[in-house]
Amino acid sequence: MGIFSKTCEYAMRAVFYIAQKSEEGQKVGIREIAVHINSPEPFLAKILQKLSKDGLILSSKGPNGGFYVDSGGLQRPLADIVQAIEGDSIFTGCGMGLSYCSEANPCPLHNDFKKIRGQIVVMLQNTSIGKFNEGLLAGHLTLNK
Repeated sequence: MGIFSKTCEYAMRAVFYIAQKSEEGQKVGIREIAVHINSPEPFLAKILQKLSKDGLILSSKGPNGGFYVDSGGLQRPLADIVQAIEGDSIFTGCGMGLSYCSEANPCPLHNDFKKIRGQIVVMLQNTSIGKFNEGLLAGHLTLNK
């Protein structure tokens, strides 16, 4: 069980895989990405379309086409991927999913979750896509369960 939705998990894995291949000078297609990150291809296609629209990944058509990430994309924080897919709910939402939870009307987990959420936000904002890419290229990290 992760803290992100399945959609967001696939989005992050896809961006990491695309970034890894981009560093190797390759562009990749949906089918290859889906196989390497264990994602259903039709679902992944919708995710990639959203990420491309938001400028997190780039694509080109044609026989040598596919998805890729440029050097600017490698500098973007993980928070950009999460924001594109989830919106800002992970940055502001209640740990129990309650719509009425606030400082004035806290849920039972409010204070503890606020601290944990703050740490997650800092990690997402301060960690670039490229940082994880280095670990993938070195073989220290994996994208496939």
